[in-house]
Amino acid sequence: MKAILTVHNLASDLVTTIWTPVFVAIFLAIIAYAFWPRNKAAFDKAAHLPLREE
Repeated sequence: MKAILTVHNLASDLVTTIWTPVFVAIFLAIIAYAFWPRNKAAFDKAAHLPLREE
């Protein structure tokens, strides 16, 4: 049986070969930014904002 080239097949191949690794890389960059030691002070300050009484 010969494979039929369709728009659905092309879109599926594009998503799995290009966009999935791109989004995984973006996700890992966000995680690295969140856990980077230099950002700890800013995140600690932001975490205490709801508890602050003005």
